[in-house]
Amino acid sequence: MVFPRWSELHLLLVLFTSVQGKIIQSLNEVRAGYDYVIVGGGTAGCVLANRLSENPRTKVLVVEAGGRIRLSNAGILATEIPFLGVTLPGTAVDWNFTSTPQAGLDGRIIPYPRGFVLGGSSSIRTDFATDLMTWNRGSNDVWDRWARITHDPGWSSESIQAFYLKNNKIVASADHHDTTGEFVPPAHGHGPVEVSLPGFPTELESRVFNTSKEVGGRFPFTVDLNAGKTIVSNQVDIFNLRSDAALSGFMQSSIGEAKRSSAATAYLGPILNRTNLDVLINTRATKLLPSGLPGGRLLINAVELATNSSGPRHRVTANKEIILCAGTFGSPQLLLLSGIGPKPTLISRGIPSLVDLPSVGQNLTDHVAVANYFLVNSNATFDAILRNSTLLGEDLQEYLREGEGLLVDSPANTQGFARLPSNSPILQQFEDPSAGPLSAHMEYIFINLNSPFIYARHHLQDGFGSFGPLTQPSEGNFLTVLSGVVSPTSRGSVSVASSSTFDDPVIDPALLSTDFDILTMVQAMKDVQTFVSASPWAGFVIGPFGDLANATTDAEKAALARKLAVVFSHPAGTAAMSPVGATWGVVDPDLTVKGVKGLRIVDASVFPAIPESHIQAVVYTVAERAAHLILNN
Repeated sequence: MVFPRWSELHLLLVLFTSVQGKIIQSLNEVRAGYDYVIVGGGTAGCVLANRLSENPRTKVLVVEAGGRIRLSNAGILATEIPFLGVTLPGTAVDWNFTSTPQAGLDGRIIPYPRGFVLGGSSSIRTDFATDLMTWNRGSNDVWDRWARITHDPGWSSESIQAFYLKNNKIVASADHHDTTGEFVPPAHGHGPVEVSLPGFPTELESRVFNTSKEVGGRFPFTVDLNAGKTIVSNQVDIFNLRSDAALSGFMQSSIGEAKRSSAATAYLGPILNRTNLDVLINTRATKLLPSGLPGGRLLINAVELATNSSGPRHRVTANKEIILCAGTFGSPQLLLLSGIGPKPTLISRGIPSLVDLPSVGQNLTDHVAVANYFLVNSNATFDAILRNSTLLGEDLQEYLREGEGLLVDSPANTQGFARLPSNSPILQQFEDPSAGPLSAHMEYIFINLNSPFIYARHHLQDGFGSFGPLTQPSEGNFLTVLSGVVSPTSRGSVSVASSSTFDDPVIDPALLSTDFDILTMVQAMKDVQTFVSASPWAGFVIGPFGDLANATTDAEKAALARKLAVVFSHPAGTAAMSPVGATWGVVDPDLTVKGVKGLRIVDASVFPAIPESHIQAVVYTVAERAAHLILNN
């Protein structure tokens, strides 16, 4: 379906009404009690709101700290137009979190963008903070490892597949080209989140594919990373290349009809007319409130709400469950503020201890990325558009008129994963931290410009921020290849700065704090240079740019990684699942909080191990299974 020739105002009105409905903004409009109270209207929260309110007799409240998309919001177009999503970090729809100083990054404090709006991070998709909207299911090994860790076969790849198929569907690319052979149809489902292949080709795809065919070995081409294997381990792919790595032909993204498909638009928007669903925005949960000790377990059946730090508190009761969907930072923060967590931490903050759960806020894990810049012999990169507001305006008008052109995609069309070489000294020195042979250690993303404009703090017409501490050159054309470590061994933490939910949590991802992570990043950087040295890049890549050109030794590459690395913004694990009866972990395999009755957590904080992939699709899948567990409780 080709876009009609909408005016910009008409498009804004369509986008505005698509997330309008039964949304309330006053605590006075909230009922005293509901069956389910969902804290957090982000990715998982929207899924649960949809599934739990399907029964019209079940009353559901969603409490969202952020707001809805408004006509007056700066960046309204950026929340819908894929390419413009890079401007969202640092705006009103971002929590604007920052990390503590990172010793592994030379003491730098890094931005940590998260969605402060209905749909959460699916509405501003914070992968690399470039808004790649990347759709990765995770390999079968990811899920099977979770099943082993939790002693629950319900998390296995075989069991989880139905919930993955329930959350997404492949739709036509923006340019409506024939995608036959570019994905595996049975690997995708029939759910509300729209997923598509790139709809605006660049000059990079053929070079990436031809290099994969030529080099093979650790860098073959594979059709669909969502078919259960992010790594083509000892398999024969369509080019008859055996390997222990995979470079995907095309990046799949949560985009439909040239617009972002988020949890808000896919799951929440279509059901806002349900009379048994209330969505309260611009409101925070300040504390979970206990009510007795039935069976020796603390009962949590109420939550305290407030719209600002000094305003009145409002109590809402949940007849069945309170479900935390506040994210990897927000869920442990609320547990701690409510007296559930490591007792010494609580005492030090003046918070009475109700349940001593030492693992709350621990095990924070994230992927880390480094941009490898290359000067190229081309006038077809995106650089000129990013420097020239007139050219960008022309692309915007093409998008608004036709729903076509550069802006229909994120800035990257190709994505790849690889394992360390089987004879790598790294694997001889360290135990393999990956989920298994079908999962990766490293990731590569190819972008047709110099800077993926990470952590942009202003609008496109004002220019982009740069990746990490670098600034974008005023001239030249560039290729960026992002290299990342997706099986990190570094572990950090989330804690509370005070006893107020209105104060940001203390976030320490401890990036590049282990030898394995830094050595693997160096290998990933070397892989990138090997890949772009192949013959398909001859005459195109002139050479490494900037500090990369001078980083010729492993030690110099490690130093450059510490200088440039930023977070992928895939935080996970701070309220991790563990077996029933385990003395570690925060939630049981059914996602109920240990030692507590009436409280469940559903978001990336419950991941017992981080997937070796982008995590958006994984969160949707966890939320779908959580809804099944709750409804069949």
